[in-house]
Amino acid sequence: MDKIIQYMLDEDKGFGDVTSEAVVDEAKEVGAQIVSKDDGILAGIDIIRDILEEYGVNVKFWLKEGSKISKGDLLLSCQGNARTILLLERTVLNLSMRMSGVASAANHYANLVKDYDVRVAGTRKTSPAIAKFDKHALRVGGADTHRFGLDDMVLIKDNHIAACGTPLEALLKAKKNVSFSKKIEIEVETLDDAVECVKNGADIVMLDNMGPSEVKDVLDELSKIGIRQNSLIEVSGGITDETIADYAKLGVDIISIGALTHSSRSLNFSMKFD
Repeated sequence: MDKIIQYMLDEDKGFGDVTSEAVVDEAKEVGAQIVSKDDGILAGIDIIRDILEEYGVNVKFWLKEGSKISKGDLLLSCQGNARTILLLERTVLNLSMRMSGVASAANHYANLVKDYDVRVAGTRKTSPAIAKFDKHALRVGGADTHRFGLDDMVLIKDNHIAACGTPLEALLKAKKNVSFSKKIEIEVETLDDAVECVKNGADIVMLDNMGPSEVKDVLDELSKIGIRQNSLIEVSGGITDETIADYAKLGVDIISIGALTHSSRSLNFSMKFD
């Protein structure tokens, strides 16, 4: 994460902040405040504090990571060299706005199903290079991170199956070749494949792009033959805030939603000098 932050700063700086160097005295000291222009959940505040302090800027918190925020709330105050703060301004704002938007989306969806025994999760549909920041924001907002990367667990998806044969063939091959220390999840699209994969020891079976009635049929069949508790059941694909409760009430274990990261709106923050 430190390397990514440094790249963000270097990308914005280029060969130097020509505006600040032209109009701001080199030794000028100022105070500044970051204020929210939106309602939501605050995420990334610890990270931007570390960035500011790394460059010699003194920081005072007003709200904690994960706090519920409203338009007009003071998030952070700082004191330091004016040119330095201006150099860091856009990077710290962009990062915290993005992370707070993801956390707010996660919190929104998690609250919609808080009365059910189900876990809302993100996916790997994150922004390139900042996946770890998106994942941190998901956790702050109350959602599960799912996989951080390809090495976290085995997740057999449609293209793996297409390259291998059938879902069952892919599952059995994974069980043969993968250490016991790695969980195995497989994506299926039919009732029959779901039943076969639960019977054959998948840790997690993802019901991909199934409607609530199709998911119910799978759960009913698994219960009927006494193997419902053998695997975690995850649902994914096209689930919205209008339909999430329809899935949660069926008794699934996990609801994964790519929109938490690929479609969330960044909150709007601004920095103002005193």
